[in-house]
Amino acid sequence: MTRYVITPPRLASLPVRGTDDRFPLRRIFCVGRNYAAHAREMGHDDREPPFFFLKPADAVVEGGETIPFPAATDDLHHEIELVVLLGRGGRDVAPAAVRDHLWGACVGVDLTRRDIQAEAKRQGRPWDMAKGFDRSAPMALALPLAEVPSVERGRIWLAVNGERRQEADLAEMIWSVAEHVAALSRLVALAPGDAVMTGTPAGVGPLRPGDHVTGGVEGLPELEFRIGERG
Repeated sequence: MTRYVITPPRLASLPVRGTDDRFPLRRIFCVGRNYAAHAREMGHDDREPPFFFLKPADAVVEGGETIPFPAATDDLHHEIELVVLLGRGGRDVAPAAVRDHLWGACVGVDLTRRDIQAEAKRQGRPWDMAKGFDRSAPMALALPLAEVPSVERGRIWLAVNGERRQEADLAEMIWSVAEHVAALSRLVALAPGDAVMTGTPAGVGPLRPGDHVTGGVEGLPELEFRIGERG
């Protein structure tokens, strides 16, 4: 009889700036096409009801690391995002109550295998393997909500090798944090540890081995990582 040794999975978490604490991650929800200019650059209308997809929590990579260029793609893209972190769960949360459910925020990048996504769209298939692959969610240090200037306005940006690629303001979101988190709570019961990546502005583009990526949201710790050789 074959015996298997089963080890518990690594629990995903984010370091909290200025402490030894870590924010435990449960699920990562992502809002699609939440900036009008980005929706248009992807060939869609600039306002539609919010929709969501998932990344696994263990796709998170802490800032400062080198991320191997992922398998099965020749078209890896960056998407800078504000990430809000939930400290309280709930279902059918009213927009006005969403802030009471937030623990804090951080900066993240939604790495995307754009060629796989394009083929999935063409065939009417799910995006999972375009968005939810290994190490597809680099994130910076987390900050408690009391130290976050705003999740509704403030500069958001990303640069590759020092060249600015994406720049906008959080106020340009089609659906605000309060609106899209409330909409999400009508689809699933939210829980402490859930993270919501709130969408990316225009300017998404390709990454190649050797690229140095930096990005930020006003008032939050910046994110930095490198793209390594193909893994």
